Amino acid sequence: MPISKRCGAEFFGTFWLVFGGCGSAVLAAAFPDVGIGLLGVSLAFGLTVLTMAYAIGHISGCHLNPAVTLGLVVGKRFPASELLQYWVAQCAGGIAGALTLFFIASGKTGFSLAGGFASNGYGDHSPGGYSMVAGFTAEVVLTAFFLIIILGATHKNAHGALAPVAIGLGLTLIHLVGIPVTNLSVNPARSLGPAVVVGDWALAQLWLFWVAPLLGAAVGGVIYSWLESE
Repeated sequence: MPISKRCGAEFFGTFWLVFGGCGSAVLAAAFPDVGIGLLGVSLAFGLTVLTMAYAIGHISGCHLNPAVTLGLVVGKRFPASELLQYWVAQCAGGIAGALTLFFIASGKTGFSLAGGFASNGYGDHSPGGYSMVAGFTAEVVLTAFFLIIILGATHKNAHGALAPVAIGLGLTLIHLVGIPVTNLSVNPARSLGPAVVVGDWALAQLWLFWVAPLLGAAVGGVIYSWLESE
C-alpha cells in the first residue's frame, strides 16, 4: 500500500478519534456528573479505536497516535523511516477533528472554551487537581501498558480478528483510570488538536502530553520486546 494512502488512512482515523472521543466529552458529558459521564467518554474513545481498527487496520495498521507509532518502531513492528510521515498525518487529523468539533460546538448559544474543550492538563487544569508529577507518571505508565496491549494483541500468535476489541477495551480502561488525572492523553495528536483550539494554558502544558506518552510508548516497546524474546 502506498505511503500516501496509509498516511491518508491515519489522517482520517485520527480525525475520528479526536472528533468522536473529545466530541463525547464536549457535547455529551461534563466532568463529573452529567450526561454520559466518565464511563461514556471512556467508552467513546475505546470505540473510536475499535471501529477504525476494523475500517483501516488493513491499510495503515491504525496507529492513530504518534506514541503508538514510536512504540511499534521500538518493538520492531514498524519501519523508523516512515515514522515522521505517520506523525504528520496523525497530527493533521487531530487538528482537523478538533476544529470540526469546535465549529459544531460553537453553534450552541452560550458556548465557551472556559471548560477546557477536552484539553489535557495538570495542576489547576487537571479535572481532579492532580500535580504535574502525578500527571506525568500516569501518562507514562498508562501509555506503556497501552503499547504492551497493542503489541500483544497484534502478535502473530494472538487471535488477530479480536485484536481491535482488546485494544479498544484497553483504551477504555486507560481512560477510566486517567481522565480524572489529566483528562487522559496517551496520544500527542489527541492532545494537540484541542490545545490548538484553546491556546493559552493548553498549549503551555502540551509539552507533557508529548514527552510522557512518547516515553511511555518507548518503555512499553522495550518491555514487550523483552517478554517475547527467546
